[in-house]
Amino acid sequence: MRNILATSRHLSLTAVIALVLSVRQLPGESVDAPPASPNFVIIFTDDQGYGDVGCFGSPEIRTPRLDAMAEQGMKFTSFYAQPICGPSRAALMTGCYPMRVAERGNTKQIHPILHEDEITIAELLKTRGYATACFGKWDLAKHAQSGFFMDLFPTRQGFDYFYGTPTSNDRQANLYRNEELIEPKTDMATLTQRYTDEAIAFIKQNQSQPFFVYVPHTMPHTRLDASAKFKGKSKRGLYGDVIEEIDFNVGRILDAINDFNLAANTYVLFTSDNGPWLIKNKDLSDGHLPDDHGGSAGPLRSGKVSTFEGGVRVPTILWGPGRVPANTTCNSIATTMDVLPTFAALASAEVPSDRVIDGEDIRHLFHGEFDEANPDKAYFYYLRVHLQAVRQGKWKLHLPREKEPVGVAPFSRNTHIAPADRVGFEKPFLVDLAHDLGETTDVSEQYPQVVQRLLALVDRMRDDLGDFDRVGKNMRFFDSLEQRPIQPPVPESRTR
Repeated sequence: MRNILATSRHLSLTAVIALVLSVRQLPGESVDAPPASPNFVIIFTDDQGYGDVGCFGSPEIRTPRLDAMAEQGMKFTSFYAQPICGPSRAALMTGCYPMRVAERGNTKQIHPILHEDEITIAELLKTRGYATACFGKWDLAKHAQSGFFMDLFPTRQGFDYFYGTPTSNDRQANLYRNEELIEPKTDMATLTQRYTDEAIAFIKQNQSQPFFVYVPHTMPHTRLDASAKFKGKSKRGLYGDVIEEIDFNVGRILDAINDFNLAANTYVLFTSDNGPWLIKNKDLSDGHLPDDHGGSAGPLRSGKVSTFEGGVRVPTILWGPGRVPANTTCNSIATTMDVLPTFAALASAEVPSDRVIDGEDIRHLFHGEFDEANPDKAYFYYLRVHLQAVRQGKWKLHLPREKEPVGVAPFSRNTHIAPADRVGFEKPFLVDLAHDLGETTDVSEQYPQVVQRLLALVDRMRDDLGDFDRVGKNMRFFDSLEQRPIQPPVPESRTR
């Protein structure tokens, strides 16, 4: 497939040349130069909750640069990621539900080991001449700081340059430059600033050509740490220190883009990979105490490793002066999966046509054309290989499930979330999110027609993509198979 992409790049260039030659300029008539391809920056934090940004309602954490970014751009209030870090990165990079993407060895790992024949945003943008770089946590070559697959590193997945760590910093973070280990067990207090230093240097070096810069921060995933400039300065303890340092460094990137006169042709997207890690808070509550090391979902229910809104709805801000309307709020459903087709459209790159891409081109939302939003857009909530809910418009339907469902192992007995949220549903549980962000009240009896409409969407998705008890017709397996699996091939693991 990559050879096809490489060929398409040359074909596209040939087509452009032919088009230019076919245009005959009349005497005295000027021909406008084609618009330059826009630059893209994604800042992707780890485990930052919906309520951990000032403009999303944080009462104690100070985020002046993110708040200003929202005032100068657009705040998304219904932007979705995935419930856990690895799947969220797979969705962002491929534009697909993690359930759909192919993995090495045809398995469905907790954190996907992305198959080399999957196509990333970086690979698509490379076909249009983009310089590409990743600064931070990768997590798609095996969820481990050692023993991962180097041939699945960012440098083999479309990125010209990598400066970061293979996966989460649960105990340590080994720092790599490209494919060379440069600092085992690096000082994690330095990472937020150093990723930003490297990203700014890359932008400066490549300011004369289109670039894609991906900054998946290690923080605020634990273990937490912050530099001396920020440590001990937040009212929210070390967690707040970490967020305030991230905020400061987001500002540094925006300042650099302005200083290099690139703002008029650059989109910067800030978002998080999932909701807050409640297991790091006292009594698994929403983070608010100074010694809590996890975040807050604000008005949303639950957090990371959950398909309640707090697990997957994430704080998201888009900045692009002159193209993204200032001080606007987008309430339409959007997801990390929409980033790939949207960036591809903005860069005139061709989205792969040999596979299903779940994301949609949402340029209209980026540019404030909210009346063009797809009214039928649906978001499907998968935890591991289990389809648990669907949202369309203001309606969210939780599907019937056991309190400890088989399809989410090893999270069947989910110790990551509060006991009150470890629930099952005997029948479909319908929520009106416009009036019940906390997902407390079932209104299915008042709106049976809505329940039936959403159940029909679920049936189609199960057929297309699958569920814990079936493999959908468009779930991808790229390694050879004797026969296609009937159920998702999940490795054996203990329930916890």
